Amino acid sequence: MIRSRRSVPWIHRWSRPMIGAIAIAGAILTAYLTITKLTGGDVACGAGDAGTLTTGCKSVLDSPYATVFGLPLSLFGFLAYGSMSVASLGPLLIKPEGKKSFRKQLDEWTWLFLLAGGTSMAVFSGYLMYILATELQSVCYYCIGSAAFSLSLMGLSIFGREWEEVGQLFFVPIVVSMITLVGTLGVYAHLNQPTTADGRILIEQPTTQPQPPYGWEVNTTSGPAEIELAKHLTAVGATMYGAFWCPHCYDQKQVLGKEAVQEITYVECDPRGKNPQPEVCQAAEIASYPSWEINGEKLSGAQLPETLAQESGYTGLMDFKYTIPGR
Repeated sequence: MIRSRRSVPWIHRWSRPMIGAIAIAGAILTAYLTITKLTGGDVACGAGDAGTLTTGCKSVLDSPYATVFGLPLSLFGFLAYGSMSVASLGPLLIKPEGKKSFRKQLDEWTWLFLLAGGTSMAVFSGYLMYILATELQSVCYYCIGSAAFSLSLMGLSIFGREWEEVGQLFFVPIVVSMITLVGTLGVYAHLNQPTTADGRILIEQPTTQPQPPYGWEVNTTSGPAEIELAKHLTAVGATMYGAFWCPHCYDQKQVLGKEAVQEITYVECDPRGKNPQPEVCQAAEIASYPSWEINGEKLSGAQLPETLAQESGYTGLMDFKYTIPGR
């Protein structure tokens, strides 16, 4: 008795090459954006009325949402697309003769990776599309194109094969979606802080008791302007005096950011603090915290970066990120 072979749907035959092609296209796109960002160039974007589309692309790609952990978001996109291309095309390079058990296992592992990766990329892209429409209110064809790529990868990873365990199609995407969404909200949590009319972020006031010797942890991220100002303050001999338990000292550090705080000259006046120098504070006749000594003059209280810049003769970048509530 001759049995007819079951025909394989075309999408099952071509799903891996299609995923690989889309992933490679996405890798090329994000590589271009990454290189352009790191070299300080401008992306090519179709010009609309008075160049509005070009302005839209640039404003979106220069927004805080386009930078993660100090690196271009497109760099992480490049790594994600690259991983998807390897996972999709890698098993196709193994010769069918021999190692059948290994190839079958590799096929199973890579499909799970493609399902998880495609879902994660689609969820993350969906969040960015929401931000693009609500927060940035601009047009970025690169972002829209990448979102379309991500959605296509998720779709092909779901429908591109016959899943023996249907539960995987529900369990893996749900878990990955939850993890991706929580991680995304965590990464961008600092961008959801209250802002002023000019876009400056209001620093948060401490809500817990300070613990010696460190006090509260500085969790704001310095921008280029804050770092450049901090280096200038050190170069001109400026000194900040404070105490680990002082909330206004914490405000001062928060408004500069953790990277900039590492650059300034700071003197801890409380003997219980880290590397205390109370005798230096006494010799400088420090009466309140924080206090700044700049060019022989003393400033009391937490100062805005603009004030520190003016008092120290700083003339560099002035696009400071943070401000103190009530200022």
